[in-house]
Amino acid sequence: MRVLFASSEVFPLVKTGGLADVSGALPAALAESGIDVRVLMPGYPEAMERTEAKRHVGSFGDPLAVGGEAKLVSGKLPGSGVPVWLLDCPALYDRPGGPYQATAGHDHPDNHLRFGLLSWAAAQLAVDGSPVKWRPQLLHGNDWQTGLAPAYLHAWSPAERPATVFTIHNIAYQGQFPPDAVPRLGLPAAMYQMDGLEYYDHLSFLKAGLFYSDRLTTVSPRYAREIQSAPHGCGIEGLLTERAADLVGIVNGADYSVWDPAADSHLVRPYRAADVAEGKAANKAALQAELGLAKDPDAPLMVVVSRLNDLKGMDMVLAVLPVLLREGAQLAVVGTGDRVMEDAFRSAAATHPDRISASIAYSETLAHRLMAGGDMLLMPSRFEPCGLTQFYAFRYGTVPVAHATGGLADTVVDASYDSLMTGTATGFSFEHANAGAFQWALERALGVYRNREQWRRIQATCLAQNFSWERSAARYVELYRSLVAPAPGKARRRA
Repeated sequence: MRVLFASSEVFPLVKTGGLADVSGALPAALAESGIDVRVLMPGYPEAMERTEAKRHVGSFGDPLAVGGEAKLVSGKLPGSGVPVWLLDCPALYDRPGGPYQATAGHDHPDNHLRFGLLSWAAAQLAVDGSPVKWRPQLLHGNDWQTGLAPAYLHAWSPAERPATVFTIHNIAYQGQFPPDAVPRLGLPAAMYQMDGLEYYDHLSFLKAGLFYSDRLTTVSPRYAREIQSAPHGCGIEGLLTERAADLVGIVNGADYSVWDPAADSHLVRPYRAADVAEGKAANKAALQAELGLAKDPDAPLMVVVSRLNDLKGMDMVLAVLPVLLREGAQLAVVGTGDRVMEDAFRSAAATHPDRISASIAYSETLAHRLMAGGDMLLMPSRFEPCGLTQFYAFRYGTVPVAHATGGLADTVVDASYDSLMTGTATGFSFEHANAGAFQWALERALGVYRNREQWRRIQATCLAQNFSWERSAARYVELYRSLVAPAPGKARRRA
């Protein structure tokens, strides 16, 4: 089966969050299961530089009149060797800043064109007129940046087209633009209506993907249920309820070729499950020295690897800091986010330099070291579609303290009396997203942490968890096969 997997970011080429991890690891797992998969992404400067075995294979011309030709560059993803296609259009992608924002922190003003072109190219590669011979039987889009691809296929109405799957990684990000973007993107005015592209007087890329795709997925079963009602549906719950039969939640996986403490080059001392106590102790000491924290092997070291905003519950982390300090804990944070939140963590670290460290940047190396050296991972997210960080924490013997929402509720087993007795506990969770409930979960975690025998049993259960992509990829393959008709090139069409 031939699958085109379109995404705005792919690890290890470009990463701002979990979407990149999924877009790098899932295609690799699909390829291992026998799927002929190609990944399509924008040709950002970093992606162009890091892609292996690059060569130009075709041209799209200038379909959206952006003032520069769009070419297709073929290459390989480092590590996995999965084929990747880069959309090489310097007029849109060769610029300072990140994939979505300029260096000053505001969105690129032409994001509707940048990701409109990505969607257009994904659709064009699937029909006659493609610059390459390879044709997908199924097009898999991810998040709002690829949401217009099924809309273009609907508008063009080709005689044959691929089946379409669209995955919601985070419904809060919807790609909304003024109505005049519709003709600018070459879409028919008739599609700008409630049963189509229109969303509260705006064009919504996300709604386009949800409305025009054959099947919808999201990244955990609980999140699939949550987004069918307010507030988690972020205004699109009506459409998702209408399409509930087409929506499935498939838990993400972890790339254990990247996140494996036994072979992690970022660590001062790699370790296996058999020597987790010694390995974590060595990495904790090294991390405390690196971050300027007091060298104290008995201090519970809590770590945060996250975007720093209210949606991730970082205000709750700030609210419980006095309790953590009173209990003798240390906190190490790595991430970026809202300026107010960044400044608050900087201020806390400046006030308590031997107890709190705030690294306001994204560092892959430091993220790995925090997983290895930390005792607890804090994830008080108000909502979390799936979460990948808890999977990494399990593998490194770091115990999550998490809000029971979305994928966190599906994957973190709270340390209740029963789960402690049966040996199934993998963390500490709380139901209500407020600082009081979070504090109670932390106090329970600290109480168990001081009982080292009980803590090691929880660690052992964490280490035994297996969230490899193999299982998740099998679910996607099953979904793909339900959509692709027996005859090559034929696929179901949504009315």
